[in-house]
Amino acid sequence: VPQLGPQLPPRLAQQPWHLLYSTGRDGFSLRTLYRSGARPDSPALLLIRDTEAQAFGAFSASAFRSSSGFYGTGETFLFSFCPELKVFRWTGRNNFFVKGDVNLLMVGGGSGRFGLWLDGDLHHGGSQPCETFDNETLSHREEFCIQDLELWGVA
Repeated sequence: VPQLGPQLPPRLAQQPWHLLYSTGRDGFSLRTLYRSGARPDSPALLLIRDTEAQAFGAFSASAFRSSSGFYGTGETFLFSFCPELKVFRWTGRNNFFVKGDVNLLMVGGGSGRFGLWLDGDLHHGGSQPCETFDNETLSHREEFCIQDLELWGVA
């Protein structure tokens, strides 16, 4: 989280962050992650470590939640620590920021590809280059298994 601080919108620079959800503490469930989220207008930071020890994730200006369509703003971004921090910001090509339901959470999209997706039991996910962020694949593989996942929110 400290390494990501300078990448966050300036209004969040001095805000304290709190752990809202952790697979180690709360189990592996997308529904539980949604319930643990902060207020809908509160920013959220999703941190993932896969079984190959790669760390990556997503920042959203609003809480991750179940939705019928895409939501979010151009402040949304993807990131990877592979091996050092790389941040993938909005390209302006589409507004496919975040979309979620009980079976799937997606961040970024276009042409049937998602910058980051997680399944409903938070065991599997994937990452592909997408139009929203023009990102690299965040993990070593396009599909990965999740070892740890944390959701952080502002106090």
